[in-house]
Amino acid sequence: MVILALGGAALWPIACGNNLTPPTQAPVTVVQTGPTYTVTRTPTASPTMTATSTATLTPTNTPVPGATWTSNSISLSKWNAVTYGNSEFVAVSIGSSSSVHFGESSPNGTTWTTFSLPSSTNEWVGVAYGNGTFVAVANGTNIAATSPDAITWTAQTLPSTKGWISVNYVNNLFVALSQSSSVAATSPDGVTWTSRTLPSSQDWVGVAYGNGTYLAVSTTSAAASSTDGATWVSQTMPSLNWQGVTYGNSLFVAVAYGSSFAAISADGSYWTEQNLPSSQDWDAVTYGNGVFLAVATGPSTKAATSANGISWTAQTLPSSQDWSSVAYGNGVFTAVSGGLLGAGTASLVTGSAW
Repeated sequence: MVILALGGAALWPIACGNNLTPPTQAPVTVVQTGPTYTVTRTPTASPTMTATSTATLTPTNTPVPGATWTSNSISLSKWNAVTYGNSEFVAVSIGSSSSVHFGESSPNGTTWTTFSLPSSTNEWVGVAYGNGTFVAVANGTNIAATSPDAITWTAQTLPSTKGWISVNYVNNLFVALSQSSSVAATSPDGVTWTSRTLPSSQDWVGVAYGNGTYLAVSTTSAAASSTDGATWVSQTMPSLNWQGVTYGNSLFVAVAYGSSFAAISADGSYWTEQNLPSSQDWDAVTYGNGVFLAVATGPSTKAATSANGISWTAQTLPSSQDWSSVAYGNGVFTAVSGGLLGAGTASLVTGSAW
């Protein structure tokens, strides 16, 4: 109960609080007459309450990105990496005895065109796009290749012959990693390369960039971070066989082979493990359209999606394959298989993003 007073004298009580209605009071008119005040009231109508309707929310069935997949076949075999750039997907193969230096490109992940890489090596293992250029690297050589359109390719030279395993374009820089080595290489254009030294000799597998940090991960608990891509410092991850890393939604997300775990970090130095839907040979992870998508090798039909890197949902790929790489572009997730299917073909999958 609140008492309203004027000039120290109580005039009337006003009730307040839940389910209490203030009494009807007239407006107060104060007329000054020397040292005293006269209070008069003019009657007014009582206040009224008008009911309003309550809004009703109706759920809609919006497809989850990475949940609907279509199987496609492309020629050759043992596709090891796929990327998206210049309005097309580009995949490279580690080759076979009959086809040793080819890749394929596609604007939509469905219809593919074969191209020739400039070297007869059969170990093209990584491909990336940035700065208007596709860059591919080959394992066990010092060979790289560049192309503006994924049709015409030019041979380039890496700083040394190593077990190069991947290349990524992150924060205006191509970064190539090698296995059983402490050597990395960086380039702004895929043509001029500079050798870099990582903190220890590891089987390095992938690199991502976010929050001002380059982050490289290996198949052990060893990781490395850099603010400029030139000088790298050691970081420690949970002790698992990490195979892929990406950055999205302000988080680094890595997935591990032979486990049911992912790991997330805001800065690459402090990591927490998260549960994936099942124990699989998780081999690759990417981010697109607000969703993290991981695929498993094995062979396997398993994939998993997450909006935040913490809660993951199981997805099913259309066939059991050694899924080795996944990329996002133009509203589509595209995964490639590293295994053989039938007469030297490999299966490729596109997933709708809406």
